This record gives sequence, structure tokens and C-alpha cells, in this order.
Amino acid sequence: MAATEEVQKHSVHTLVFRSLKRTHDMFLSDQGNAPERDNESDQIKRAVKILDEYGPIKEAAQRETQAKQRMDADGEIGSDNHTGDGANAHRQESLMPLNSDGTRGGENNSRALVAVNIGQQQMLVPKKAQTMPKPNWHPPWKLYRVISGHIGWVRCLAVEPGNEWFCSGAADRVIKIWDLASGTLKLTLTGHVSTVRGVAVSARQPYLFSCGEDKMVKCWDLEQNKTIRHYHGHLSACYALALHPTIDVLTTCGRDGTVRIWDIRTKACVHTMTGHTNTVADVKCQAPEPQVISGSHDCTVRLWDLAMGRTRVTLTNHKKSVRAVAIHPVQYSFASGSPDNIKQWKFPDGNFMQNLSGHNSIINSLACNSDGVLVSAADNGSMYFWDWRTGYNFQRIQASVQPGSIHSEAGIFTLQFDQSGSRLITGETDKTIKIYKEDETATEETHPINWRPDIYRKKKY
Repeated sequence: MAATEEVQKHSVHTLVFRSLKRTHDMFLSDQGNAPERDNESDQIKRAVKILDEYGPIKEAAQRETQAKQRMDADGEIGSDNHTGDGANAHRQESLMPLNSDGTRGGENNSRALVAVNIGQQQMLVPKKAQTMPKPNWHPPWKLYRVISGHIGWVRCLAVEPGNEWFCSGAADRVIKIWDLASGTLKLTLTGHVSTVRGVAVSARQPYLFSCGEDKMVKCWDLEQNKTIRHYHGHLSACYALALHPTIDVLTTCGRDGTVRIWDIRTKACVHTMTGHTNTVADVKCQAPEPQVISGSHDCTVRLWDLAMGRTRVTLTNHKKSVRAVAIHPVQYSFASGSPDNIKQWKFPDGNFMQNLSGHNSIINSLACNSDGVLVSAADNGSMYFWDWRTGYNFQRIQASVQPGSIHSEAGIFTLQFDQSGSRLITGETDKTIKIYKEDETATEETHPINWRPDIYRKKKY
């Protein structure tokens, strides 16, 4: 019986490189050869290119022939005296642009009348200018609770995913947790040494995140009610933070002009995304691309590629600083707020949708719910309620200050809808938190839409 030969053992490193070499030798000879052309794919490509390039004029010759036949059918050509004039007229007419129905029209043709089929008859009716669509009716909002407790401006709010409580951060350097139903104080967290500018509650862990003007980003364990992690890196005050809905990363921004991405567990700064030339005032995260959106005092909005850690799109339409950004919870779109305009944009490339004009003040915060109600809050204490689809401003509220405060303390710093979208929480300069709700008694008859179908003048930018 032959002795079995012992198989020589190699390291994984050696085996991998041998496999690489075999693969390289196998494909080296075919490296310069292009794959065979697929005739069907080439035909589809040519057809698409023809349709794209020549689609509008592809049927022009056929339409011209039909128009000539129609003219011949209308009557015979006149006497010889008119023949030359008719030829010249036809030559001039052939130079006119061709309409979609096969007839030619010049500058003198009136476009105010359009043909409409009513039954078997065709009638000419005046052409209507494009009008603004009628907005959806939304019930008006009213104040129903004022919560006092902070001794500084209330700068940030966050609602817990279970919709049972919410937290607030203020200029008194503390974070307070309130019961949403009753408005009573449940807990006070101390640890920041300057104004708290951003709070966020995680839906994946029992964690609360906060950032402030002391350059600190903290992670609080809500089971122990104490700080368990610090995220060091911001060179100046940190102004906003946002949690990614599906990945365990935290996004922060601040006065150093950067957007920083942090790994929640390891405390490592994954990306420092630069590009803004001034303070980054607000940042938002979402699951689909682009996953990070930021608004800055350099008048731009940037959409970021999270994987690459760089700018995907820069929107330069605003003329003044952008302090607020809000993502629509259902639609694939978002809004940005600036003193010149509130602008709506479409993801993923930031295509401009429309302007919401009229709120001529420094807009500190934007919030949107799933019913299509967008709320903008300003430095002068005014809140404007907009219909998202049409941009119609259906309600304006001037916040009343707490008794004992001066009227200049009517500014609103932050807005937040609860998880159901039926409660609106505001943080204000009179050191109070106000909660608004929809008026249940209101109907379309008691509060009709004051809307006129004006001619729709679409803004280009």
C-alpha cells in the first residue's frame, strides 16, 4: 500500500495571491478585446437617440402633407391673376412655424382661441392662462398650553419616538424633559456649560444627544440619566445635530463651517465635510440619498454624499442666510427658509419647485407634518402656516409673550411637530414652550379658504 503524501499547508495570504495570479493569467490575453456588440441593444439606442433629437419634428413632413390636402379640399385654385400671388403666399406660409394640429401660424395669428370638442361639434373658446391650483383646506391652529420652567431662551426641541414626552434645551444650560400629555416636568439634565442648541432622541437606543455653544456634543443614557459619551472635534459652537434614521451615526454642524459625521458607538469622527464658507445653521438626515442636507449663513444649501463625505449638490438660489431646513415626512422633497423666501426643492438633485413668499423676517425654524402643513417661525414672533402643495399661506399667528416680558421677546427659535403631526411645539425667547393644536370645531364653512385663482407666475429661481 502506497504511503499517502502529506499535503503541504500554505498560509491564507499565499493562497489568495496564487488565486489572484491564476485569475490574472487567465484574463490577461483578452484584456484588450472589447465585448461583442449586441445588435438589438444598438437598435434600441439608435431609436432612443432619434426620438430624443428629432421627436418634435419627426412627423413634420407628414403633417405638412395633410395640411396641403386640407387646403386643396377647401377649394380650387383661383384664376391666373391670383396664381402668382397664391404661390408667393404659399412660399411665405411655408416659412411660418408649424402648429401641433398641422396648420401654420405666424406672428399675427391669435393664440387666445383654442379648439374644443363638445360632443360631435368643434367650438373655439378663449384660452385660459395657467392658474394656481386650489389649495387643500387645513383647519386653523390655536394655542392651548404654555409651559414655563426654563430661565433662558428655549433654543431646541425634540419629541421622543413613542410620543409620550419631549425634551427642550435652552440658554440656561439645562435640558428638561416634559410629559407631552400633561406638560409637567419629568427630569432636568445638567452638564453643558453654555447654551444648548440642539437635542435629538434616538429611536434605536435609549439615548438622548445634545450639542451646545460650549463645542460639546454629548450622549445621555436615559436609563441612568447621565452622560456616557462625548464627541470631541468641533472648533467652535455647535448649532444643530441630527440622527440618521437607519445607521448609527450622528450629524452635527456649527460655527466652524463644517458638517461632522460621528460613529455613535466608537465616538470617532467618520467625516468632516467641508465646503460651506460660513456658519452652518441647520442640518437634517434621511435614509434615502442624499442622506445629509445642510443650510448655512453663506446663503447656500448643500446636499451631501454620506458615503464619500463630500458635496453632492450646492443650491445657491437664496440671497440671504439659510437658518432652517425641513424635510417632508412623506414626499421626496424638502424646504429651506431664508429672509428672502422659503423655497421648496425636489430630491435627489435639488430641483427647484416653488417659492413661498410673504414671511419677510429672519426665519429661525421650519417644520412640516404628513398632512402637508409647513410652518415657518421667525425672529419677530410670527408663525406662518402654508399648504405644502400649492404654497398657499392659510394662517398667520403672532405669538403673545408671557406676562411680564417685553414685546421684543416674542421671537420663536424652534418648531417641532409631535409624532402624530397633530401638536405643534414652539420654543420662544420669552423662556416658555407653547403647544398648539388644530381647532376641532373649525369647518370649511366657518373658516373658508380666502383664495383667488390668480394667474400663475412661475418664478424661475
